[in-house]
Amino acid sequence: MNAYADRHGKLRIYLRRPGKPQVALPGPLYSEAFWTAYHKAIEGEPVIMPEGKTAGSVSAAIAAYYGSSEFKSLAKTTQSTYRNTLERFRKEYGALPLAGMRTQDVNRILAGMSPGAAVHLRKRLNQLFEFASAIGLTTGNPVKDAKRIRKRTVGYRTWSEADIAAYRAYWDDQTPQRIAMEILLYTGLRRADAVRVGWKHVVDDRIEIVASKTGVNLSIPIHEELWRFIKDRPRTDPTFIITAYGQSRSEKAFTGFITDAARDAGIEGQASPHGLRKAACRRLADAGASAHEIMAITGHTKIEEILTYTKAAEQKRLSQAAMVKMASVFDIKLPNPDTRLGKTADNSLETLALVGEVVRPTGLEPVFPP
Repeated sequence: MNAYADRHGKLRIYLRRPGKPQVALPGPLYSEAFWTAYHKAIEGEPVIMPEGKTAGSVSAAIAAYYGSSEFKSLAKTTQSTYRNTLERFRKEYGALPLAGMRTQDVNRILAGMSPGAAVHLRKRLNQLFEFASAIGLTTGNPVKDAKRIRKRTVGYRTWSEADIAAYRAYWDDQTPQRIAMEILLYTGLRRADAVRVGWKHVVDDRIEIVASKTGVNLSIPIHEELWRFIKDRPRTDPTFIITAYGQSRSEKAFTGFITDAARDAGIEGQASPHGLRKAACRRLADAGASAHEIMAITGHTKIEEILTYTKAAEQKRLSQAAMVKMASVFDIKLPNPDTRLGKTADNSLETLALVGEVVRPTGLEPVFPP
């Protein structure tokens, strides 16, 4: 690394490696922009310097967007996702004039992409042009009239109670695989928050944490079953979910960690951390929690994302009530759920019977079934 001030007093930073051409890096030294460019250079990816952008170009607009309060207010994980999409676009079209892009150009670019990638790029370009229009870099937004891409997706598969039982049967209580699963299941946290939760977030009988994606302040009662798994974790550990070397697990590596553990446990199909978050939502709904009560646990900000679970749970309860009424009229004996279902907590009636208590009850109703 070589950093110095040139004759105009401007900081110049270069990455120098034996046998390779030096690469100019943006400042300030050790800033976010510096580290982003540094890692790209190490991986052999091209680095576009801010001072090398042509005024009015796509690249200049993207650079300005990165420096805006709108972009800086986003969660770090969201910033990273947006950057990945915009940088791919910038690599191919960065030198072109932003104001010269037409709706037909946007349609042509999107048509050559997979549906998923096209949906993401369309959203990012729309934000970019809205920002650029607001600060006078262009006078219109060609993305508004571009064709909308329809992407068919089934989303992440929700873990079933059979999946959960198989996982628990395979992984012992004190294995990191088991602890990770129980944390996901009894907190409903996103992957990014589950890997960083630790003793610093435990306040009395609750987990107090700010959701990294939305900035929502979460206060989650610690269920007695979850307490059994975390109470003996060393207070010196940085987080509850750690590697064999005592370090916190990274968000991206965590997905593979859970899916590998699920596969070892004989679980077929997709088994991701997000699928466990969805299972937590389903369990809460089956236990009778309202959409807003579930949102208070999981940190969801859109009620539409939760209504799927509450509607499904309500359908179960209504169908059960209807069957009981029919049985009473026609003198039909229904099977006993306690004997027929055993320990299948996925059944709404049994789930209600299995709801446990938090570590130190505070007058709130317990939330998670065991």
